[in-house]
Amino acid sequence: MPNRLKPIIRTLGAASLLLALTACVNLAPRTETPPPPVADAWPDDTETATVRALHDLNWANYFQDSDMRRLIGLALEHNRDLRLAVLRVREAEAAYRIQRSDLAPSVGAQGSVERSRVPGDLNVTGQSRVQSQNQASIGLTHWEIDLWGRIRNLQEAALDDWLATDAARQAVQVALVRQVADSVLALRELDQRAFLADEAVRNRSQSLDIFQQRKAAGSSSELELTQVRTLLIQAESLRVQLKQERAAAAHALTLLTGTYPGIAPTRSIDLEATRLTRLEPGLPSEVLLARPDIQAAEHRLRSAHARIGAARAAFLPRIALTSGLGTASAELDGLFGAGSRAWTFAPAIEIPIFTAGRLRANLDVAEVRRDMAVAAYEQNIQTAFREVADALSARQGLAEQMDIQARMSQTQAQRADLAQLRYDSGAAPYLEVLDAQRDLLTAQQQLVQSRRAWLSSQVALYAALGGGAGQGPGTAATAAGHSAPSTHTNP
Repeated sequence: MPNRLKPIIRTLGAASLLLALTACVNLAPRTETPPPPVADAWPDDTETATVRALHDLNWANYFQDSDMRRLIGLALEHNRDLRLAVLRVREAEAAYRIQRSDLAPSVGAQGSVERSRVPGDLNVTGQSRVQSQNQASIGLTHWEIDLWGRIRNLQEAALDDWLATDAARQAVQVALVRQVADSVLALRELDQRAFLADEAVRNRSQSLDIFQQRKAAGSSSELELTQVRTLLIQAESLRVQLKQERAAAAHALTLLTGTYPGIAPTRSIDLEATRLTRLEPGLPSEVLLARPDIQAAEHRLRSAHARIGAARAAFLPRIALTSGLGTASAELDGLFGAGSRAWTFAPAIEIPIFTAGRLRANLDVAEVRRDMAVAAYEQNIQTAFREVADALSARQGLAEQMDIQARMSQTQAQRADLAQLRYDSGAAPYLEVLDAQRDLLTAQQQLVQSRRAWLSSQVALYAALGGGAGQGPGTAATAAGHSAPSTHTNP
């Protein structure tokens, strides 16, 4: 081994030994996730039981309807909000790699050529001189020895920030899947309601023609003709309103999918064709923690604890090493000649003495942000518990409402037939028929709305339980183009 390498090797060896001896020092507080501040069971009105685990489902398995699956696939490919979320994950991953690089020494090479003229009155010989200095070296440009875990804690914080950002991306994906499915259901609801309105317009137009003929023949009054015309105008108004709402819903779906969805109108909401799997969540403490927004809050909590350790380490001395090994010569052709060896070794220690309270304030900020992360974590769990409970309760209540509305629609249809028979036999005025037909259309519209609301409650429950986050297309590794760590252990 050349003698000129021994000083540098001894220095690096001593620094590595010191780093190994102090690697176990960590000033970050132990991360303790608070227990979920919610009940141990779902409310009594939800009537649920543990039947199927949600993590076995992703959107491609849960939604069996072909239109829904196609549109959800388009949204996951083209939606700009999801694209921004993916880019944020890549940004956080790059920030983590930057922070991780601080643990390793920075090695660089440099070369310089310098010529200068020294006047005679500044020279001991009294003669002006032109001096030259040529130098080439390689060494440590900067290496902070992480004695107290400051850099490692910052690395852990950056890692948790990355994982939290990826969990937030999964939450955006779940929300997007729910919005697309809801938009499809809204379009189908409006299509069926518009079909019923069209049918009412056709029937009432025929009735108007008949009453105009009766009026001309003197067998009907102007009042009855006006009543029939009023009934037709109401149906036409409803049809125009539903047409406008359908256009707005289609525009919203276009924005979600990022492209023209191309969904054809349908006459009915087929409950069997939609085929949404009935979900029965387990215990709240098991289900809620699988939600991506809860996982993101937990990673932010871990990051806040790590930053406390970094803030504490800032109170202690910092040791940094700078060294170099190379050659130097007054002549360029002698740069690599015998005797041109040159080396530098410049350790530096920085001890904070007076910072006007800046370090204390930084630590206070880190601790307050940790407390804020705890509060946000608990708030997210409580919000998730409410969303699941609301969706479970809505599923039960809306199923009952749907049954009631179906019976109401059937009863109103019978009432309309009886009223028409009574009018035809002269036993009742046409006003009775008018009221019966108006109430029938209202009941039919409400039945369609209740069916759509029940299906939407199923979609809401799927999303509230986590929506199979991390399953199927669009996971972090494929979306960000990198392999994110699957586990994380806090020191």
